Amino acid sequence: MILTKPAVEIIDMDDYPAILKKIEKIGRVCYKSEDRITQDSAEKFIANILKRGHESVIEHESVTVKVICDRGVTHEIVRHRVASYSQESTRYCNYSKDKFQNQISVIDLSTGFSYDLDDLADSRKYQIWRDAMEASERYYFQMLEAGASPQEARSVLPNSLKTELVMTMNLREWRHFFRLRIDGGAHPQMRELAMLILEVFKEKLPVFFQDIDTADCTE
Repeated sequence: MILTKPAVEIIDMDDYPAILKKIEKIGRVCYKSEDRITQDSAEKFIANILKRGHESVIEHESVTVKVICDRGVTHEIVRHRVASYSQESTRYCNYSKDKFQNQISVIDLSTGFSYDLDDLADSRKYQIWRDAMEASERYYFQMLEAGASPQEARSVLPNSLKTELVMTMNLREWRHFFRLRIDGGAHPQMRELAMLILEVFKEKLPVFFQDIDTADCTE
């Protein structure tokens, strides 16, 4: 069994200056203020319309991200319906094959829940989880050895199974996603993944996400 951590990768994101020019050009149609476009007017214009809550304008731009997380987290992600998804399929993936190193991979529970493995209670919970993951792997391979197809054997795979999901959302939906998923009440592993994506977005698309402050989220 392979223990792994959540990760994110940008699959498709246009150049920031190009996005700024595109959104400003579209947004100014609403106010018929195209004559006010200058070389450096875009960021200020976009910041102002977002501050006023005029977010429909930024629906004209989308970003595609690949995430590595557990299947339990993806069950939450796909509830965001204004999006497109493509996910690793346990119906067709046979984890006994060499390309999967003949093992299942699971997202390490201790990452999202911040277990202190020197603490007796946390250590006990973590060990129970490890035992359950190893048992799932064992029974999965026993199913395959008994002649089960991958789609039959997957019935014993855990929620912690590592999966890959490609998700495309427009910028407005990404903002909605972050407001919900970095909140202190979100599932810890969901929040962990959302924070990883938001960190990249704040670096690469600052004007669109700089106002989403993780410090305002309660634990």
